[in-house]
Amino acid sequence: MTAADREARVVDQVSKQLFIGGRWRDAKSGATFKVEDPSTGSVLCEIADAGTDDAFAALDAATAAQPTWRKHPPRERGEILRRAYELLMERQDDLALLMTLEMGKPLAEAKGEIAYAADFFRWFSEEAVRIEGGYSVSPNGQARFLVMRQPVGPAMLVTPWNFPMAMGTRKIGPAIAAGCTMVLKPAQQTPLSALALADILREAGLPEGVLSVIPTTDAGGVTEPLLRDGRIRKISFTGSTPVGRKLIEQSAEQVLRTSMELGGNAPFLVFDDADLDAAVEGAMMAKMRNIGEACTAANRMYVQAGVADEFARRLTERMGALKIGRGTDEGVQVGPLIDAKAREKVQGLVDDAVNRGAKVMVGGGPSDGDGYFYRPTVLADVPQESQLSHTEIFGPVAPIIPFQTEDEAVAAANDTEFGLVSYLFTQDLGRAFRVSEALDAGMVGLNQGVVSNPAAPFGGVKHSGLGREGGNVGIEEFLETKYVGIAGID
Repeated sequence: MTAADREARVVDQVSKQLFIGGRWRDAKSGATFKVEDPSTGSVLCEIADAGTDDAFAALDAATAAQPTWRKHPPRERGEILRRAYELLMERQDDLALLMTLEMGKPLAEAKGEIAYAADFFRWFSEEAVRIEGGYSVSPNGQARFLVMRQPVGPAMLVTPWNFPMAMGTRKIGPAIAAGCTMVLKPAQQTPLSALALADILREAGLPEGVLSVIPTTDAGGVTEPLLRDGRIRKISFTGSTPVGRKLIEQSAEQVLRTSMELGGNAPFLVFDDADLDAAVEGAMMAKMRNIGEACTAANRMYVQAGVADEFARRLTERMGALKIGRGTDEGVQVGPLIDAKAREKVQGLVDDAVNRGAKVMVGGGPSDGDGYFYRPTVLADVPQESQLSHTEIFGPVAPIIPFQTEDEAVAAANDTEFGLVSYLFTQDLGRAFRVSEALDAGMVGLNQGVVSNPAAPFGGVKHSGLGREGGNVGIEEFLETKYVGIAGID
């Protein structure tokens, strides 16, 4: 089988319909939209384009299934997730290729994401049987307090294009474990991974109506009516801060539970006592994971003046050696950005920094050929007032900003409305604790360039969001607390 034949096969084996109430169906309007390969600009396939009627059909299915699903034995809910985990791992190669075709990331990274995505199902399969309550005696001894945890109810899940499988499992896993039904709206750019995931969960034994998947080109027209309907009781969203703010406003009418994993502007601090080899390696991971298209990507690299030049030299050498190309090609380390608009944004930020005095060490512009490629770029001596010091880049650009003192570095790192993750490299134990505590972020990577882990709580502060996903607290986002007071006990 040729590479082209295999690519066609993995696309063909995914349903192009909506998944509603456990069944595949066309959009009621008959509308479809095109899914593009960002490395070539060519069309992979056409997908059913959900409208408002389809969204309400999905909500009807979720509402009808909720009373039975909430009573489903926790052990069986966990076993469904465990079977889905095993199916994801068995089909890792095909699912990774599918993701690379619709999103662009190199195949090795896509395989890593499938494993990461599957681990959320494995983690929450174990959490399903650990939903605990409480029992205590009232202070006066005359009553008893019974505390129970129950599913919040039907949930709306909205996922982004940059991690199309992992962001789905990170939300679906705890919802299934908690006993919530779901309506999932995946990103328009990457619906195939979500549709493949729906089929895997169906095969793993998920009952009809528990999960519906409705790709659409009209995100607002599909989600807003559901949020205002009153039957959805929870929304979990990963995406930009402006869209998150809008969804919070819409959720207020029905006082919905909200989880918001929003934008980032991650600082990456390197002190002069750091292990420079480890810092450069960490910078490559924090910057170039997913081609820089990640909310956790290192956005501003603050390097103490004594090591700034050497750090820049080493990072430039590493970035300049990366192989750019279609993610399916052997040895490729940098794929395309998601679309032309994304590439234009990155170029605008680089141009602004250069016009303000930044020095291009490597890269600085798009690469030749088809697709939305941008060369890995290092900018030295970036002014703090440049736009990319305050804007999420979402591309393979590493701006280096020198600093003198610890206080200066912390102040600059915190000078943003965002607070998702910060990175810190130092071998001084006291400094490690001081700076970790001083950074305004929901997560800190101390001497490491990747913080994401299904067993750890993921989320930010300030305008980076509300709530946490993963870890022991991830399931809490899908549970309500009910207190029962028992009187008449002497």
